[in-house]
Amino acid sequence: MPAFPSLPAAPKAMKKTVSDTRHGIDRSDDYAWLRTANWQEMFKSPSTLEPEIRSHLEAENAYQAAAMADTAELRDVLFAEMKGRIKEDDASVPAPDGPYAYGTSFILGGEQPRFFRQPREGGDRTVLLDGDAEATGKSYFRISGTDRSPDHDRMIWGFDDKGSEFFTLRVRDLASGDDLDDRVENTGGGGTWAADGSGFFYTRLDDNHRPSKVCFHEIGTPASADRLVYEEADTGFFMGVGGSRLDDFIFIDIHDHETSELRLLPATDPKAEPFVVARRETGIEYDFTEGGDVFYVLTNADGAKDFKIMQATVDAPQKENWREVVAHRPGRLILSHMAFKDFIVWLERENSLPRIVVRDRKSGAEHAIAFDEEAYSLGLQGSLEYDTEVIRFSYSSMTTPSQQFDYNMLTRERTLLKTQEVPSGHDPADYVTRRIAARAADGESIPVTLLYHRSTPLDGTAPCLLYGYGSYGITIPASFNTNCLSLVDRGFVYAIAHIRGGKDNGFAWYEAGRREHKLNTFTDFIAAADTLVEQGFTAHERIVAQGGSAGGMLMGGIANMAPEKFGAIIAAVPFVDVLNTMLDDTLPLTPPEWPEWGNPIASKADYQMIASYSPYDNVAAQAYPAIFALAGLTDPRVTYWEPAKWVSRLREKMTGGGPVLFKTNMDAGHAGASGRFQRLEEIAYEYAFALKVTGRADTQS
Repeated sequence: MPAFPSLPAAPKAMKKTVSDTRHGIDRSDDYAWLRTANWQEMFKSPSTLEPEIRSHLEAENAYQAAAMADTAELRDVLFAEMKGRIKEDDASVPAPDGPYAYGTSFILGGEQPRFFRQPREGGDRTVLLDGDAEATGKSYFRISGTDRSPDHDRMIWGFDDKGSEFFTLRVRDLASGDDLDDRVENTGGGGTWAADGSGFFYTRLDDNHRPSKVCFHEIGTPASADRLVYEEADTGFFMGVGGSRLDDFIFIDIHDHETSELRLLPATDPKAEPFVVARRETGIEYDFTEGGDVFYVLTNADGAKDFKIMQATVDAPQKENWREVVAHRPGRLILSHMAFKDFIVWLERENSLPRIVVRDRKSGAEHAIAFDEEAYSLGLQGSLEYDTEVIRFSYSSMTTPSQQFDYNMLTRERTLLKTQEVPSGHDPADYVTRRIAARAADGESIPVTLLYHRSTPLDGTAPCLLYGYGSYGITIPASFNTNCLSLVDRGFVYAIAHIRGGKDNGFAWYEAGRREHKLNTFTDFIAAADTLVEQGFTAHERIVAQGGSAGGMLMGGIANMAPEKFGAIIAAVPFVDVLNTMLDDTLPLTPPEWPEWGNPIASKADYQMIASYSPYDNVAAQAYPAIFALAGLTDPRVTYWEPAKWVSRLREKMTGGGPVLFKTNMDAGHAGASGRFQRLEEIAYEYAFALKVTGRADTQS
């Protein structure tokens, strides 16, 4: 029986043709009208969305709700399962910082985190910020983070109540628990204190949602009087501001996807002008961490494609004074680094597996922290302290719940602090995690991580959810995920394709999946699907492909290139209108994204390259699998109109297959619902679609 036996007529977007000519190439767009003209205003005030567009989105929501109506009970079951795997009244292991230890916690039924501290030597916890209380009466609420003042008397905290990622900063007096009158709006979400606690540095967003200014806010003064510390004139660069653990320096980090520039100023002098460490040079990246009287520099300079670590004195940190500490080794990608009084620590990846390496600053002796599973995830957690022998890291695998460890760098003693609790029960022995290799079109070997129940038959009959991303150098870790167990327990094979465009196998893996090599990302994913079928894990008609954001672009690409190899596709906030977005330099992320995708405004070759794969531009007269697209109305990263246009063109062009469903969260942005349980409801919705299209909607876990 078909998954969607009877559906009402799908919404049909009207056509309003807009023509465009670039580089002598003519192109028309019938659905450009779905891009609201007042998007800057709408992100801050969603009620201003043009009525014609709102009506269309609401019609789409009604259509997909009718299509999914018979999964209501299943969604409730899935939500209950996923919620049952979460310890509701959970808390993080507090991180020591001076006289206190800081952490976050949740209460039974709570959607938002609480931020607390307790005396370092033990004692009662004090709740500094109650997210549930702050979110009362709001349909969307997200806390961007907190930062305590050096004397631990005050705390900056930020929030977004629209989903548009325009954050408001407040300052809380930690003795009274009250917020001061200070209120700074339209920020990037965080702040960094001056050493004396007189005020803080932050990034201010312009009307196009770009962090174009670093400002200093003095406590007790109006935000309109904030001092401009630095303004970035190039719209192609992101910008952030942070501080050192010793509270000595303020770092202004300016970067795009391939180039960086760091400006420093002393945290003791908020009126100082920042100075440039090394001027931006296309393709050269570097990052600083403070090590007392020196800086340690993580950089790809001098041909160090997979990065090396260098050192410079605090008094002379300019590039000409850098000297090598940890040499570049091709294929060993250094991801991040930290410095302590006696040690340097870095996280690296080689052969698709992570390691933490500890180096004694005096002797140069090194040792690594690694694990033996075939595929796993390892995270080096930021330390709030500098003069310590202890670092904290997390470990998990597809079958092993997350564990937190304290590790003594001197004695090499490993102390387990916490193991993720699964209240409904979890036995790792019931599951199998494996890593197989798919053969790409050009012969490259593509890692694919698998998770399935030990009882699942591997005879080609199992359904499979195949997840992929493959952009910006982001690596999808083989980490523990309680949510996917709801599929695995129903006989699914859960697979992650570690395709090119990420950094799973070093920086070259990233380069081989970007710009003129972008097609590798799509063909790698298709090769992963083929291999899963060839090795008997599943069948093409039983594969549900899933990806979000740039991974949603991947979903649109494989839908056009190989629709017959997938039974269904879930595309969350999908970046599918790539050419139009890269041609619109007013959008928040467009100029900074040109190094990743190419600049079709300036280059005909880039225009043609993007046009060759942009999912919206390549929808064809062919049968498509069932597709479920999701969007957030106030999403500044992938605007709602990208999937709205894509869905309309798919329905117009496709000759069979489907259906194509489209759901817009009218109260959220890129990350979807903000509450932890609200987010589970969205995942349950996506999983219900996957179960429905594979004929498993009636199965019980």
